[in-house]
Amino acid sequence: MPQVLLLPAILILLLGMGYPLVWQAVTSLQEFGLAQQFGQAAPFVWFDNYVTLATDPELWAVVARSLVFCVVTAVVTLVVGLLCALLMMVIGKAPRLILQIALLLAWAMPVVAAMTVWIWLFDRRRGVINYVLDMIPGVDMYRFDWLETPMTFFFVASVIVVWMSVPFVAFSSYAGLTQVSEEVLEAAQIDGATPWQRLKHIILPMIKPVITIVFLLQLIWNLRVFTQITMLQDAGSKSGDFDLLGTYIYKLGTRAQDFGMASAVSVLVLALTIALSWFYIRSLLKEDQS
Repeated sequence: MPQVLLLPAILILLLGMGYPLVWQAVTSLQEFGLAQQFGQAAPFVWFDNYVTLATDPELWAVVARSLVFCVVTAVVTLVVGLLCALLMMVIGKAPRLILQIALLLAWAMPVVAAMTVWIWLFDRRRGVINYVLDMIPGVDMYRFDWLETPMTFFFVASVIVVWMSVPFVAFSSYAGLTQVSEEVLEAAQIDGATPWQRLKHIILPMIKPVITIVFLLQLIWNLRVFTQITMLQDAGSKSGDFDLLGTYIYKLGTRAQDFGMASAVSVLVLALTIALSWFYIRSLLKEDQS
């Protein structure tokens, strides 16, 4: 009976997600360009697209850049989100409510609207960030262009992505923290455990399943980040040095009209996602079996 009840949901997932996945896999084996968009048959080139990608240094630079960006932003988001969750546990009701409303507003803000505000903040001519930093003695930030070099560009992108992701981590972690037994914490405190020891040996192990799945989701989401990078590129440079995998695929498919190569990179992103998440999925499966 459980399998029968799951069958409709499985069929919907196969129809909604399976067809696009199969189409991507087949297209990645074809020469699919602008002519094919107007009905011309797409010839199979089999693994030529993958061979071309494997020998393309620009792709591997984008892959390395995307992985570093993904891991760094996921780790920072997890740390900041956990700190916010711990803060909500120790502060009073009124400050906690203010913090929760602020997090909800940040989380609920549409991406395009939020990006518009962030681009204004980092604007080289009228940005508040440059204005405030320029007021510090010895710091010259007059008309400093944050989007001019890859280092500062991805710093800004990381700040924005972390800001948008922290509320989800904070609320998820806070929900896990509310399930930690107060009696256990009080007993540990009576036995002489310091706050750090209680956090390390009691709280974190008890909310480990929540932390694990939240970190996994952040890795997946940050690997395929697109809107934030695209809008920052529109405000700054469109050079390939500022690309992550999402924008790289977009340029291959939409601008270069090479949908075969774009599909091949999409399959690569799927493989990277599975590789990044496999360790966590395996640990979750082991916990369920035990």
